Amino acid sequence: MAVKDLLLGILVALIWGANFSVIRLGLADVDPFALACARFFLSAFPLIFLLPRPATPLRYVAGYGALFGGGFWGMVNLGMFVGVPAGLASLLLQMSAFFTILLAAAVLGERIAARQWAGMALAFAGLAIIVASSIGSGAGWGIALIVLAAGVWSVCNVIVRRARPDDMFAFLVWACAFATLSLVALTLATKGAAPFVRMAAAMSATAVFSVLFQAWVTTLFGYWVWNSLLKTYPASQVAPLSLLVPVAGMLTSWLVYGETIAAARLLAACCILSGIAVMFFGERLVLLGRSALPR
Repeated sequence: MAVKDLLLGILVALIWGANFSVIRLGLADVDPFALACARFFLSAFPLIFLLPRPATPLRYVAGYGALFGGGFWGMVNLGMFVGVPAGLASLLLQMSAFFTILLAAAVLGERIAARQWAGMALAFAGLAIIVASSIGSGAGWGIALIVLAAGVWSVCNVIVRRARPDDMFAFLVWACAFATLSLVALTLATKGAAPFVRMAAAMSATAVFSVLFQAWVTTLFGYWVWNSLLKTYPASQVAPLSLLVPVAGMLTSWLVYGETIAAARLLAACCILSGIAVMFFGERLVLLGRSALPR
């Protein structure tokens, strides 16, 4: 992966990590379902009137949007609604990195190198440490929903790899319209119209900032860059970058909310960063090690 693209991917992971703190700001005033609906509505409108429908087959646009909205974020919201804390949800979602790599190998025939297996093992160990240190605050079928959401995200990633839209930004904007429709339907089916009614009266300046950041920075910029990388590079080179999200999330929570970072989580962060280093720079590290040996 080119250095510029790698840095863009890291930037997106940092934004997504910070996004959970931004979501927390919005949840102080707005129902999580309504917050997600507002996020995708503002991601799609009014831009959808300015951008022509992408040439990508509609089944990919609609499928990605419906899965991304009602499937991915819908299940995340349901999982959080039944008791899974936002922090634990953000950690469990990073299982999508492993699901994406394995699914791309099975469906698209992408090869997984030995260094990527080794890096995934290291990163998975770090993720497991974080989850183990967080378990107990939210369990049951809510956790299963979050893991299922991670699986849906991996399907969305593979859809992008297969579709390879010519105009990725237009693809994302139009997909967000379908995401909005699926989320509105899910909200009405599970909670009725009450979340939307309450949102109209509860939108503070902080909630407005939360929605706009999620719509324009996290979604339009973040997923435009992410999906563009998936279009260009094998999933095994892109998906592992999402493992930086919990690391960025912990750092942001510490900076914004003063949350302490336990020793176990510091160890986990080291494992994740080491795993990513092996996946992206494994060959160079081996060459450097060999050159350092006495001859």
